[in-house]
Amino acid sequence: MDFKDLADLIFPNAKPVEYYEEKYPSRDLKEGAVVTRVAPSPTGSTHIGTLYQALVARTIAKQSEGVFFVRIEDTDTKREVEGGIDNITSSLNYFGLGPDEGMISGSEEKGNYGPYKQSSRKEIYESFAKKLISEGKAYPCFCTEEELTADREKQERIKRRPGYYGVWAKCRNISPEKAIERIKAGEKYVIRFKSPGNEARKIKVSDGIKGKITFPENDLDIIIIKSDGLPTYHFAHCVDDHLMRTTHVIRGDEWLSSVPLHIQLFEQSGFKAPKYCHIAPIMKNDNGNKRKLSKRKDPEAGVSYFAEIGVLPEAVKEYLLNIANSQFESWRKGNKDKSIEEFQFQLNKMSVSGALFDFTKLFDVSKNVISRLSADEVYNYSYEWANKYDEELANLLKDKDYSLKVFGIERNNSNKPRKDLAKWSDVKENIRYMFEKPTEFDFGKIDGDEAKKVIEEYLKIYDINDDKQTWFDKMKDVAEKCGYAREVKEFKASPEKWPGHVGDVSTVIRVALTGRQNTPDLYEIMQVLGKDEVEKRLKDM
Repeated sequence: MDFKDLADLIFPNAKPVEYYEEKYPSRDLKEGAVVTRVAPSPTGSTHIGTLYQALVARTIAKQSEGVFFVRIEDTDTKREVEGGIDNITSSLNYFGLGPDEGMISGSEEKGNYGPYKQSSRKEIYESFAKKLISEGKAYPCFCTEEELTADREKQERIKRRPGYYGVWAKCRNISPEKAIERIKAGEKYVIRFKSPGNEARKIKVSDGIKGKITFPENDLDIIIIKSDGLPTYHFAHCVDDHLMRTTHVIRGDEWLSSVPLHIQLFEQSGFKAPKYCHIAPIMKNDNGNKRKLSKRKDPEAGVSYFAEIGVLPEAVKEYLLNIANSQFESWRKGNKDKSIEEFQFQLNKMSVSGALFDFTKLFDVSKNVISRLSADEVYNYSYEWANKYDEELANLLKDKDYSLKVFGIERNNSNKPRKDLAKWSDVKENIRYMFEKPTEFDFGKIDGDEAKKVIEEYLKIYDINDDKQTWFDKMKDVAEKCGYAREVKEFKASPEKWPGHVGDVSTVIRVALTGRQNTPDLYEIMQVLGKDEVEKRLKDM
């Protein structure tokens, strides 16, 4: 009996690997096209790190006219949660990162290189595991958990590197005859890869992000097929990315230490290894210490949080591109109206250390994104968000025609775009005064009696039909009548001559109408409020 007999016993019905090589041929793409993927596990809500990896992967695939696909790595059945795949696919779609191929919902997929769910690819893994066994490159291991635990404890006691290698790999040299005998006797087993490596040797790898790295060669005989018949991540990654013809593996740098093993698996399987590109994680400043974002501790670690507070998907993507590529921010300043799809992303410009998540920067980016929207777009986004998350705001916005006028205030000024909204949850407090008269007032430099005098004088000359210049000239007249400087520069030249200037007078009118000292353009606000409402609010004061 030989290794082929052993392989036939373990996987009697497995197809020859040639069947799958023909079924999934090399892709017919132009030279230099990148094929990449995001491959999350359905273990809960989608992490911002998954979104980050998907954005990078999709961007480099698109700009090279390649392929971006979604594969679900669900072989760890104990950690899978119900609805996990739907959560991943809906999150990617919400952020405009839907794939060219792969899983598009919990039960649907598209593309010719599937199945794109690892739990549905069991027969494929069996074929490639059978080939390795028949070549003497993999073997059944009968060690029990108790035996493995005892060996690990002994390794720790004598200060040896823990793991299944060398003299600790007790099943490595069992003959095919003996292995067949034990399998037929009903002993439980897993399939291990027989590493040809030696940790004393070094290998050099060129990472697409981190550059050249030197590693000890892998010498661990890792499990490739578990006792339940499903593969481990390591083996599934090797088989899947070979057959799906992945050229670049974009993943978190927690997998960096696995590179020597993965390259070895590719080589021993007769495959060309993809280009590895390891992304540094997004970090959190926790009392002066940097740590990875955690879904358990940090709401911003889950991508659903951004939908809940109303940050536009486009703003989140722009912020992540700021983190990802040092050149993006300057590109955006010079290309304010261009789609981010036009930015030429470079993997080697990515940070090799983890960037800190910065809400201030995110909201600044978001304000810029919203400032480029029309009043119609702001209304539609706000109303859609409010119907899901804020009933009070939804009721305020029911009058669409009036709401569009509110959102249109100062929105057509291309030289100085309005940047008061960072997220849709800001909208209610930003526009409430346009729907409800204020109840609290702080006039700044001018006290109550003086404010009353200013309002009385203004009511005498107020005319809704005035153009903006006429309106402002009348405001200067009111200032002069009440003893204030007509011009700010006059006041600054001789501040001892007046208690204030026209700006302080207009602030009284602004506060009387809105309850705020800072608002968008006061003239436009008054035009939208209309004659009756303006006069009512001023008289009520």
